[in-house]
Formats: sequence, C-alpha cells, structure tokens
Amino acid sequence: MIWQQVYNPLNSVTLSTFFAAIPVVVLLGTLAVFHMKAHWSALLGLASALVVAIFVFNMPADMALATAGYGALFGLLPIGWIILHVIFLYRLTKEKGWFDILQNSLTGVTQDSRLQLVLIAFCFGAFFEGAAGFGTPVAVTAAILIGLGFPPLQASGLALIANTAPVAFGALGIPITTLAAVTKLDEMQLSMMAGRQLPFFSVLVPFWLVWAYAGFKGIKDVWPAILMAGLTFAIPQFLVSNLHGPSLVDIVASLVSMACLTLFLLKWKPKNVWGLNGHDACLDARGNCSHSRAEVIKAWIPWAILSVLVFLWGLPEVKSFLNGLSCPKFNIPFLHNLIERVPPVVAHPEKEKAIYVLNWLSATGTGILISAVISGFVMGYSVKGLAKAYWETIKTVRFSLLTIAAMLALGFTTRYSGLDATLGLTCAMTGWLYPFFGTMLGWLGVALTGSDTSSNVLFGGLQRITAEQIGLSPVLMASANSTGGVMGKMIDAQSIVVASTATQQYGKEGEILRYVFWHSIALASLVGVLVFLQAYVWPFTLMVVK
Repeated sequence: MIWQQVYNPLNSVTLSTFFAAIPVVVLLGTLAVFHMKAHWSALLGLASALVVAIFVFNMPADMALATAGYGALFGLLPIGWIILHVIFLYRLTKEKGWFDILQNSLTGVTQDSRLQLVLIAFCFGAFFEGAAGFGTPVAVTAAILIGLGFPPLQASGLALIANTAPVAFGALGIPITTLAAVTKLDEMQLSMMAGRQLPFFSVLVPFWLVWAYAGFKGIKDVWPAILMAGLTFAIPQFLVSNLHGPSLVDIVASLVSMACLTLFLLKWKPKNVWGLNGHDACLDARGNCSHSRAEVIKAWIPWAILSVLVFLWGLPEVKSFLNGLSCPKFNIPFLHNLIERVPPVVAHPEKEKAIYVLNWLSATGTGILISAVISGFVMGYSVKGLAKAYWETIKTVRFSLLTIAAMLALGFTTRYSGLDATLGLTCAMTGWLYPFFGTMLGWLGVALTGSDTSSNVLFGGLQRITAEQIGLSPVLMASANSTGGVMGKMIDAQSIVVASTATQQYGKEGEILRYVFWHSIALASLVGVLVFLQAYVWPFTLMVVK
C-alpha cells in the first residue's frame, strides 16, 4: 500500500508546524537545557518523532519503525564506521608517543596557537572535508587540537566552526551533484552559483574562528596570516567551482591554502606569540621544535597515510572498483517505494526509495581502518596489540555509536514522515523575504539531517518550485539551500557527537551545542543576507547565474 505524505494533517499551519517541531525541540532541549547524555537525548527525540509521525501525521507504524531502522543502519555505516577508526588511529599514535611529536612539530611552522588553529582546523580540515566528508574533518582536527593542548570543549567547538565553508563541495562535490539530480538544474550552474556565495565566507570563517577563540584582541596581531589563509582558499574555491565544477573544489583550495599559509608563516611572525588562551608560547632554547627531523617525519607518517588513503577512497573510480568487489544492496521492507512525496514539495508525486547499500569496502571508514593498521605496523604494534587497541576503542566509543544511530534514525523518521517538509513549507510562506528564509531552510535541513547532501535531497525540489512561483532564480535558491546549509553543520547532532567522541567529551554534548549554537545562527543569517542581496540589490544581482 502506498502512503502519501501529508504536510498539514491538522488543517492548521500553526498546529501542524508546532507538532512537526516537537522532535527537534525535544532533542536540542534535553541536550542544551536539561544536560542529558547525548544517547538519551537522541532516543527521546526519536521516540517523540515516532509518536508524532504515527499519531499526528498518520504514518503507518510499520513504515515509521522501518524508517528508524534504516536511519540507524546508515548511522553505523558509513558514519559510525568513520568515527571508530579515526579514534582507533588516534589511540595508536597517542600510546606510542608519536602524536606528541606531531603536536610539537607544528611549532616548527608557528608557535602561535591562533595560527595553529587556522592551519589545522580550517585548512587541513577542509582537505578532509573535500576528500571524505561525513564527519571526518571534525574527528581528525578535533583530535589534533587536543594533542596541541587545546581544552577538549574548546577543541570540539572550534573544529565544528571551522567545518563550514568547505561543506557544500565536500566529499568530492557530492552535495552539489546530488542537488542537481534532485532539482533537475544544471550541475555546473549550481557549482558556479555556490562558488559565488561561499568564497565570502571562506575569507570570513578563519577570522570568525580566531575571534571565537581569542576575541577581537587576538585577531589584531595575526590578521595578515588569517587573511592569507582565507584568500588563498577563497580564490581557488571560486575559480575551480566556476571553471571546472564541484568535484575538486575543496581539494585544490585546501592544498593551496595550506601551502601558502605555511610558506607565509616560515617568513612572517606575529609581534606577540600566543600560547594556549593567550599565555606566552613555550619555546625551547632554539625557539623551535625540540625533536629531530627524522622523528618529526616519522610522527607524520600515520597522518600522511591517512590523507592518501582517504583521498583515494573518495575517487569515483576507486569507489566503483571496490563496490564491484562487494556491495550488496537491500530494499528496506515496509518502506522502499511505499511512500510518496507530493506537491508542493515536489512538482509531481515521487516515490521515496529506501535502499541500504552495504558498501563496507568503499566506505571512507574502511580506508581509515586500513591506514590505521598500516600505521600500527609501522609504529611497531603486533597483531595482538592492534586487536587489543581496537577492542578498547570499541568500548570507548560504544555510547557514541548508539547516539549516532539514534540521531540518524530520528533524522530519517522526520524526513520520510514529512515532518521536515512541513517545517520547510512554513518557511516558504515568507513571500519577498524568501531569499533569506529559504537560505535558513537549508540551515534547518542540515541541522536536522546532519548532512548538506540530505538537506539538498529534502528541500532542493521545494526551493526550485518556490523560487519559480515567486519569480526568483531557481539556481540561486537551490544553491542557497546548500550554502546556507553549511552553517547548520556545526549544530547537527551527528557532528556534535563526532566532536565529543574525538575529544573524549562523552556526556558533554549539550555544552558543545551551547558553545557553537549562536555562531551557527549568526553565520547562517549572514549567508541569508547575501542571498537576499543577490536576489534584489544591484550589483549583487550581477553575480546570479542565469
């Protein structure tokens, strides 16, 4: 039996929107206000989503439960699979002391903690976002920041803030290519439009990152280096997205930015060098890293192996090859092609597919696992030692894996039941203010689903339809869904759990959420203002792709 989504089940926009928002309020409220542990917040949010979906939106119970199970599976693979193995690699390097050497080696580039933050969280994190996405950059950079001595809560929040501007082109451009498939708009045009919005924020975010860490006073001494990092990321981001397409934007931009910033810092030093939180940096007698070059190179080997394998695993050709070796697919019972999305969310009724792909070989987490095993042998671990460390890692992250599974179950339930669409349609009623609120709709989509790609699937069609109805460029508003969405990445529950796991801040997810929440709102609002100007105000209108 086919079940059609109903977006106003109570025949009252206000009441239907109120009930659709309950799972979000329960999840975020229990995390941020009542300080519950993340897995309990996620389970309560999931329970409320199931109750609202079944009893208010009239979703058949078997479909609702199947949806939750589908989301939980997706949470474990690929997302949980990534987190488990990043933490595994981190533990291996930490136990052997190699991570401490890596930490100290970074002082060879700069002893200033503000610039270490920009180099690691923004530049290096963008590379992992471009290659893999799905939480990889937050997990890696948060762990490295901890190793540098940043307090765990601060490391978590700053890693989340940094992982914004690159997200729309993450995982080799998957969000944009998915948006093109959903909206039936030209992929190159969407890439060009996103590339005319995000570069402004690629310059802004490094400054914002340092401000969040050190305040305006902290920016004063290092603004030339921050500007160097932002500009050398933004310019390649604009050029590659407008001349080549979405696939290599983050890879090229991050490599250029890392190289330029590193070369700049080898020649330029700030007047006042900050250690952690403004204290004087501690240098040895030479003012440099106290380890030999051979030790430093050895300490970076695991992370070099990780970078290479993550990049290779992200290549379409490699993915296709590995999927050909082993990639079973399962239609989810009681769900696949049994739910229809209907107008005005889509132009014509569309059946929702529900196919779980067990792509364990091509999953990014498998590449990270292989890099951890290779690195383990390089570091002198035995097979027994690796197995013991792996088991200890599983025990360490078990509640985080439960949380991620519950979070994704919640996100999938709100999507397949139509709760998210109800919230989106409410945003679409804002008339001439829609360029701003449509952008915020993308932010809401990522905050709820944990993925810019998922937000584009959820709201991409609605953005095109609404834009055409009110006389706006559909390319502008579809792109805004993705570029506005990137600012929601720092507050989605999945990312927060990734950050708390990487920094071993179990049970502190509510504190992390409070740390980043207003940064997320403010940055998303600024994207909304830019899109509003591009829609109506010259000369910004000249930037819109026709």
